[in-house]
Amino acid sequence: MPNWLLPENIADVLPSEARKIEELRRLMLDNFRLYGYELVMPPLLEYLESLLAGAGEDTDLRTFKLVDQLSGRMLGLRPDMTTQVARIDAHLLNRASVTRLCYAGSVLHTRPSGLHATREPLQIGAEMYGHAGLEADAEIQELALASLALAGFTEVRLDLTHVGVLRALLEHDDAARRDEAKLYAALRAKDVPALQALSADYRPSVRDALLALPNLYGDIEVLKRAREVLPDLPGIAKALAELAALAASAIGRARVLVDLADLRGYQYESGAIFALYVSGLPNAVVRGGRYDHVGEAFGRARPATGFSLDLRELARLLPTAERKHSIRAPWGNAPELKEKIAELRKSGEVVIQSMPGQNHELDEFECDRALVLDDNGSNWILKNLG
Repeated sequence: MPNWLLPENIADVLPSEARKIEELRRLMLDNFRLYGYELVMPPLLEYLESLLAGAGEDTDLRTFKLVDQLSGRMLGLRPDMTTQVARIDAHLLNRASVTRLCYAGSVLHTRPSGLHATREPLQIGAEMYGHAGLEADAEIQELALASLALAGFTEVRLDLTHVGVLRALLEHDDAARRDEAKLYAALRAKDVPALQALSADYRPSVRDALLALPNLYGDIEVLKRAREVLPDLPGIAKALAELAALAASAIGRARVLVDLADLRGYQYESGAIFALYVSGLPNAVVRGGRYDHVGEAFGRARPATGFSLDLRELARLLPTAERKHSIRAPWGNAPELKEKIAELRKSGEVVIQSMPGQNHELDEFECDRALVLDDNGSNWILKNLG
């Protein structure tokens, strides 16, 4: 096997693509800061029990595991940064007030999430801790939409759901509670025959509600239908009211759909969940929601909500970045030349010095000007190259 081959679904990022990704990262992190989010940098690997604390089975299956040669304990390479940031909030910062944190870095997956997906996403996200009200969910949703707008996406679909609906039904029926994992899988797959078989002995109101959930999908009118067909339980009423408020806050910024059976984050989140879609990708480019219980594993439960996205996946949808206009300069040690180059670079210009006897192939830069001596041979001036 050639020594330049990489593992499946692992790839180098070449100059033009790397610049798109890096420019997106800077834009989004700078925008997070405008909202008051503080940047943190969790480690790439941790002790496995810490990394998987509060996470579901899916996270465990996606985690690369290895033995630490110093301690002999199992380590994991992070498949997601959300639990790491929750640990920082709960255990290291230990603030009593609202805390806004953001992050950006590579994560690793044992298997790709889709047919052409990378196993090394570049994850960026924002999390808010310490506020249980819907205001926090609305801000996170707004920030996620603003992130896609910064990337140039104007046609965005927002899908909303709420784990409180299923939780309220489970609390209302002991038999259903025992089948929680099976019900979750059946709803996620919208498998109505499986739901019919599982719910045969449930309370009639719970059975009818579970069978109705896969069909409660569509625009915000779905919430009206949900109020008509679902039991009048406090947990369901609260969940539907929160979804209505979040849908209203996104009007004009995204096309809003509601899917009360879409429980892909059910093992992780504890309240409203959202996903953002753009044309060109069948899968969600952004996922977010409330996860109030993750901090318990680190000794301090805190209300929490946030979102994340894969910058590499997002950048793949964007057109190739335009080449940067730049200046070609000769190689030399003359003080006047060095001073002029330093002056140009300080003003923000890209100045590329030509190596003696070499031609340069550049994907990222277009040298449309050259630094040359004037006719008197005494001053360095810029000359247009056409």
